[in-house]
Formats: sequence, structure tokens, C-alpha cells
Amino acid sequence: MTGPRHLLHVYATFAVGGPQVRFLSLAKAMGAGFRHSILAMDGDYACAARLDPALDVTLLKDVSVTKGDTLGNRRRFRAVLKEMRPDLLLTCNWGSIEWALANTPRLVPHLHFEDGFGPEEATGQIPRRVWMRRIALRGKTVLLPSHTLYRIARDIWRLPEDRLRLVPNGVDVARFPGTPAPELLAKMGDPAMGPLLGTIAALRPEKNLPRLVEAFAKVNAERPCRLAIAGEGRMREAAEETARKLGVGTRVFFTGYVADPASVVGAFDLFLLSSDTEQMPVSVLEAMASGLAVATTDVGDIAQMVAPQNRPYLVAKDAGALARSALALLADEALRARIGAANREKCERDYSLDAMVESWRTLWEGNV
Repeated sequence: MTGPRHLLHVYATFAVGGPQVRFLSLAKAMGAGFRHSILAMDGDYACAARLDPALDVTLLKDVSVTKGDTLGNRRRFRAVLKEMRPDLLLTCNWGSIEWALANTPRLVPHLHFEDGFGPEEATGQIPRRVWMRRIALRGKTVLLPSHTLYRIARDIWRLPEDRLRLVPNGVDVARFPGTPAPELLAKMGDPAMGPLLGTIAALRPEKNLPRLVEAFAKVNAERPCRLAIAGEGRMREAAEETARKLGVGTRVFFTGYVADPASVVGAFDLFLLSSDTEQMPVSVLEAMASGLAVATTDVGDIAQMVAPQNRPYLVAKDAGALARSALALLADEALRARIGAANREKCERDYSLDAMVESWRTLWEGNV
């Protein structure tokens, strides 16, 4: 009798982030038909604490990884592949590229997925990485969530188009807007302080939280309000320091990691995002599903994601422009409501969780 398919997942890190949280949703949705081995190249398995306990998951904490030793790592990783012989190898982003090299020539079926770039590639591709991707990913199936990434893979990495798969992210729209959790509401200030602007993000450099706080300070100077930042990460201190310097420290609230975004995003009056680089941010989809208008930097596929009515409020990577966009939306409650309704309708139509899961299921089942 054939058992569940064995999938080997390799991440640069298994800390909490977009690709890792998406894996939690996919694994839970697809259940017992798969067993999973997970390797975090940096040894950080924080997101594993949020795995469904019913899943069959092994954390590979004894695989030797030597930073900078590309050839040595390739040899060691290839030996692991020969020993484990998973039904499918799944590698994620640039940080796992050495595993793509290790599977060249191919030992096992392979799916590589790219979600986006860190701040070092926010304004352009690094030539060395372009060449490495051309070599390591040629002949592999490569999954991209955004049209922007698809064009980069086709035109810059020059990967064969018949090996590329465009699978947009999706959310369970029926769960949004959720009922804000009382303990989270208590962390987001007194409603008497004004409307609540909010964001949900892993607090990493590419999210440019100082820009977000600077934009909020400009908004608050004209219309008193609050800012909630839901998430955790190493850039929280920089955001707090910016808030103190700009005199809005008592109006910026940090909730920490939120396991269920539906429990917080429904409390927002307006969603903000200030990133230097994105592709297809799930947080924007969650805001759309909650019937919110969004004011964001115009990065990645966001302009294609949101309803046409919301597109004028996507702006350049500038705190002043983001503030002006937010102020225009705050000034007109009826406009926000119309845009929010259009965003939710578009999310329901184009970005369902079920569609995303079924696309991934086809790949997990070996159609690579």
C-alpha cells in the first residue's frame, strides 16, 4: 500500500513570514495525504510552533550547513537527497538556491518557488544571483505568485516559460472581516484618539517601517489618529525610535505577532503598507477581504490586486505621498466604504483560498 507522499521543504529560515505561514495553511488544507520534512538553513524553526499537531512533520535539525561553502554544501545536500529520496523537493527563494544546485543533475522531482526579494534587490537584480538562478533553476518547475515575478523569471533569469507556473496567493474571504479580539483592541489605543490606521507585516527591513511611521506622523498632524502595527521582527526598534523622534510614540501601537489576522484587521479604518519591495502581499488581500481601502506604495502586483477605484491611492516610495493618500481616504468615509466593497468583491472573485490550494495540490501530487 502506498503511503503519504513525502515532501522535503527547504527554507532559508522557518521563522514566521509569508511563505512559512502559507505553508501552514496549505499543509493543514491538504492533510494526511502528505508527510513533510522541513529544513531551515539558519536553524530558526519558530514558525513550527504554529503547525497543526495532526500533521506528520519532521524538522531536520541535524543537516550540516556551512555558510559560504557553496560547493561543499552542494555535495552534502546531494548526499541528503540520495539518502532521503523525497517524492518532491520544494525550495523557497534565493536562500535555498544551493539545494537547487544540489539537485542538478536531477535526483528527485523539484518545485522551486519565489515570493520576492529582500531590500538588497528592491531596486534591481544582483547579476551574480541572476546567473546562479539561470543555472540552478533551468529545467526545474518554478512557481511565482505575481505577474511581476513571472516577468522577471522569464525575461531576466531567462527560464523556459513552459516551466513557469503563475499561482496567485489566496485568502479565505469568508473569515473576513473577523471580530476583533478584545485583547488586541486593548493594545491599539483608545478610539477617542481618532481613526485607526493599521498594517500587518513581518517587521523586516524591506517593509520600511520608519517610512510608515513618518507618513502616519504627517497624517496625525492634520487629523489626530492612531497607528497599529501587527507583527514581529527586528525592525520594531527602528519604528519605535522613529515614532519617538517624531513625537507620535503614544499614538503608535505594536500588537506583536497575530496568529489570526482576521482578529485584528477588522478593527482598522484604513490599511497602510510602506514597503520598498513586495510581490503579492497576503496582508493586502486580507485587508481587501475585510472590505478596507488601502493606501500603499505602488510595488509588485498591488496595482493589479486592488479594485480599480483603489489604484489612485497607490503612491511612490515617499512618506509625504503616502500621507496624502491616507488623508484623502480618511476625509471621505463614503469613498472608503465604496472602495472597500469593491476590494472585497475583487478578492472574492480572483483570490480565493480554495483556488490557491488546488493549484498547489496539483504540484504537491507530482505534476511538476
